[in-house]
Amino acid sequence: VFKLYIDTVFSFFFLFDFSFYAFLSSSSLCFRSQGQFLKLRCFLESSQGNKEAMNPNPVSNGFVNLLLTEEEKGKIEEVRKLVGPLPEKLSSFCSDDAVLRYLRARNWHVKKAAKMLKETLKWRLQYKPEEICWEEIADEAETGKIYRSSCVDKHGRPVLVMRPSVENSKSVKGQIRYLVYCMENAVQNLPPGEEQMVWMIDFSGYSLANVSLRTTRETAHILQEHYPERLSFAILYNPPKFFEPFWMVAKPFLEPKTRNKVKFVYSDDPNTKQIMEENFDMDKIETAFGGNDDSGFNINKHSERMKEDDKKRLAALEDNPSASLESLSFLSVSDSARPGSEDVSEDDEHQPRRNGSIP
Repeated sequence: VFKLYIDTVFSFFFLFDFSFYAFLSSSSLCFRSQGQFLKLRCFLESSQGNKEAMNPNPVSNGFVNLLLTEEEKGKIEEVRKLVGPLPEKLSSFCSDDAVLRYLRARNWHVKKAAKMLKETLKWRLQYKPEEICWEEIADEAETGKIYRSSCVDKHGRPVLVMRPSVENSKSVKGQIRYLVYCMENAVQNLPPGEEQMVWMIDFSGYSLANVSLRTTRETAHILQEHYPERLSFAILYNPPKFFEPFWMVAKPFLEPKTRNKVKFVYSDDPNTKQIMEENFDMDKIETAFGGNDDSGFNINKHSERMKEDDKKRLAALEDNPSASLESLSFLSVSDSARPGSEDVSEDDEHQPRRNGSIP
């Protein structure tokens, strides 16, 4: 049961930094003995110290003031050298901001960050996330289980609304493809100079029956490996009672930046409802989250918005020449490494996982 709780909780926290992900994915092992637990604590405290020494810039709600130190600039250039020259289509993934996200995700370890970035480039060349269009994933979107809200937070960052209780598909491939589409759409709508988005997770009607461990593993793999440091903060709205006690156990072992990304909000608690007012214009927030907008999710209106975004994105793609795996020898990868390349239903969760998926 404890393992199931962990898998459930980390499925909502997978955009956090590497130390937090490591904590959640290995908790079932680390809690076997006090000695192992203390080792984990020492590791997390060491990671926190390294990160704070690297960059003293203040962090609030995951919003980072990007005043780079000379050491950080040097590490960005080291990563670029290890990755090597890239075609125009992929050059944006080696911008300062992009490389910085991978360095943070790998605790400023240059070789590990470069390897992680290369794996993302491989994945993007094969999976082609930027080419996924609304017509391909429209069926997955019908219930509003994930969608980009029409509102933004007070920093102008896009908001992804998630409702795990209205999952309408058993196809792992379809669910992952739709998740990737939503992530790409949110990234497409980031304001200039911003690298992160916001999540609002509505737990109304939620139960453990909504949890698919196979989908959770695939989701965590895709987001942690290919969208690192993309989450500014997450609102957990009316979560199950067991979520917060687990979080309180984990919280002391996490650095402040990570802790600040998780915000529990309850509709019957005025103190936590204030979190919404501090971060959003409540006139534009859905009533389901305590706001004043009673329009709710409308698949037809949402469909039109997504189609317009698709047109803009595809028009931009036409201006960039296509890259291929053959033209980038160090990025060659077999089809078997492509995440989500096989269509598997949730009923097949007992089958062995592919190499590279989360243990």
